[in-house]
Amino acid sequence: MINENDILDMTCLTRAQIAAIAEHEHITPVSAAELGEYMMHIHHGPQRVQRMICDDIVQALHADDLPTARGLYTALKQFLADHPEALRGNS
Repeated sequence: MINENDILDMTCLTRAQIAAIAEHEHITPVSAAELGEYMMHIHHGPQRVQRMICDDIVQALHADDLPTARGLYTALKQFLADHPEALRGNS
């Protein structure tokens, strides 16, 4: 039987990146994993994921939640290292 951890591990995204998508879209981690995996394979999808993480960073900073902003920044750096295509043709 496939469980939640298996689903999260099947994506090309880290748990922190999935959590950022879940927070941005107000959905469950499993739904965020599915959405993120889908977006990584569509035109400008990686750029959209990058934008979601950046939006979450801005929201955390506006809420004076520096620990969350730092964690999201780390997730963003890892995302860009793993997916440099997100930097090209930024929409």
